[in-house]
Amino acid sequence: MKLKLLIPVLALQTAWLLGTVIAQEYALAHGKIILLEARRVDPRDVLRGDYLILNYTISDVPTNRFSPPVAKDLPYGTKIFVALTAETNRFYEVARASTNEFTPSVNEILLCGRSEERWWSTNSIHVTYGIENYYVAEDTDNPIGKLTVQAVVPASGHPKIKEVFVDGKPYAEAMKNETP
Repeated sequence: MKLKLLIPVLALQTAWLLGTVIAQEYALAHGKIILLEARRVDPRDVLRGDYLILNYTISDVPTNRFSPPVAKDLPYGTKIFVALTAETNRFYEVARASTNEFTPSVNEILLCGRSEERWWSTNSIHVTYGIENYYVAEDTDNPIGKLTVQAVVPASGHPKIKEVFVDGKPYAEAMKNETP
């Protein structure tokens, strides 16, 4: 009797795991690839290991880019839709934003994010997109150089990190060259 119950439970767990992997790989394979400028923060967590917290230039959305206009104090976790356009330097920048979903124009990519609270006053809304953490090999030093993130944006608008570059080299390769 227990075996009859165990087999469906294992099958459901396997199907869930495979479905998650397939969904992630599909998003990486079929999404639009964009380049983002990033600034690093280097934490270390005993339970999670080494990782970088990345802060993007697109994370601070000026309030004058919102339509309809917003106040500087949006509630924490407010869903925000941000349209990005490629600039002449190949990096994507904020074109417009809204708290209401909208259809991007042909040359825009739409990202979904959430507002974050800030303790200092600025004329922008801080937005997180779910790509702020990048896990790295253990005992990897803090990279020195310009960080660039290659992200993939599927139709859902929820980006995923494809690759992190340090001065134009993939992160792993750049860190190998820096270690003595």
